[in-house]
Amino acid sequence: MGVSKLDVLYRKLLLTKLFIRGWGKPEDLKRIFEFRKIIGNREKCQKLVSKDYPVFIDKVEGQSDCKILEGHFISPLAHCVPGILPVESLVARFQFIIPRRWNGKHRPVCIHLAGTGDHHFWRRRTLMARPMIKEASMASLLLENPYYILLKPKDQLRSCLKNVSDLFVMGGALILESAALLHWLEREGYGPLGMTGISMGGHMASLAVTNWPKPLPLIPCLSWSTASAVFTTGVLSKAVNWRELEKQYFTQAVYEEEIIQMLEYCG
Repeated sequence: MGVSKLDVLYRKLLLTKLFIRGWGKPEDLKRIFEFRKIIGNREKCQKLVSKDYPVFIDKVEGQSDCKILEGHFISPLAHCVPGILPVESLVARFQFIIPRRWNGKHRPVCIHLAGTGDHHFWRRRTLMARPMIKEASMASLLLENPYYILLKPKDQLRSCLKNVSDLFVMGGALILESAALLHWLEREGYGPLGMTGISMGGHMASLAVTNWPKPLPLIPCLSWSTASAVFTTGVLSKAVNWRELEKQYFTQAVYEEEIIQMLEYCG
């Protein structure tokens, strides 16, 4: 598949490199790949987040067309794989936009996961949540990505993850955080529930939905069943620090002798 003109233009706007520190700590990679064996098993993954997982509302703001709730909870990944998340990402944060009036007895909610570079909530709130309230009286829950804005490590530049391992950690965190929010919404009497996301957000939403035990509408936009092509041949391939990745792979035997074997097991 050739590179589109849109991809070329998008890449020209990216000024920074991805994975500037390489693969990440070998021990972190081993731990997250071991955890993939659990989170990749639907039955096991469904037991990782309890139905009464605590979620807290910090602020409620009333507006003319909606109420905006801001909340937080501890990322379940912090309990499942202690120490794997950066300190800044331990607390997951979200914004919940609720219509003033519902169209009937149901209170539908769509969870929106963020695409690459979609920091904070204003873009999804303005372009997705408010139009959905106006057109369908549907609420939207916007979850902030780990490693983004307030959850971003102090030495990370914008959206540019420092290590390859960070990408896997982000995915694991979003799957479990989505489960915590779905449980909370059910407890609060909302439904039907659905999930969506654009680009990386659509891919992460797909992963989250596959581990939910009930039927759940999913609308992944501009995404696919894997994100690997984006980094290897697609829009972000020129941003990857291939030289550092290659150097680490050939100078540290642990990557070839141990970690690559775990990758093959995970598929």
